[in-house]
Amino acid sequence: MEGPVAERVAPLLERDPEVALWWGAVLDCIEALAAAQRRHHLTEAGFERARALIEHLRARAFEIQPSEEVRARALRILTVHPLRADRALQLAAALIWCREHTQGVGFVSLDEPLRLAAAQEGFRVLPYAGEVHEPEP
Repeated sequence: MEGPVAERVAPLLERDPEVALWWGAVLDCIEALAAAQRRHHLTEAGFERARALIEHLRARAFEIQPSEEVRARALRILTVHPLRADRALQLAAALIWCREHTQGVGFVSLDEPLRLAAAQEGFRVLPYAGEVHEPEP
């Protein structure tokens, strides 16, 4: 990992290597990388390094699969938070993973609307989100 995003996220992975992620999160990541490459903000080599890192992370993560339960939670989330469907699915998967016991559970995202919705659902948003909750001690 390189750059400002890496500086914010890499320490979180070092501190807590246990990762749970939504089944579609890899698609979202590759979509963003491909868009950055098309805009010439990312080289082909950078794209391949990032893609390999994402695959490495996915291989060791617990992946929440699509289900009726995820869809039902996402439908509720869409009525409560101003999120796109893909972001609502990510938040729904996190709620299912923690069995809706969000107190003290970390939620990592760099997407501002998703960060705010996760904080409103009770997650501890990381990297630290001063706009929505108090810093860690």
